[in-house]
Amino acid sequence: MTTYLVTRHTGALDWFERNGVNADVVLPHLDADTIERGDVVIGTLPVNLASTVCANGGRYLHLSLQIPATLRSKELTADQLDECGATLEEYAIKLVE
Repeated sequence: MTTYLVTRHTGALDWFERNGVNADVVLPHLDADTIERGDVVIGTLPVNLASTVCANGGRYLHLSLQIPATLRSKELTADQLDECGATLEEYAIKLVE
């Protein structure tokens, strides 16, 4: 079992460290097809990749926050993530065919 932290944002990395979130592997991008049963993926994946993580037997923890329009498309600091109510929430996502 491997824990992956997926982000390319320095502020998110700082937030994870500040909040005691540990990972075996830190990646800027994830190949979701490599995830195996029991692996944990933490980040802000697109729903189709999160679905693949779950279909492969992995767990997906999403960095959820409420971003005001004034901060969208900007690099956020760990403090700004806190101000936006950042939290980790586990999702089980299933593709409906």
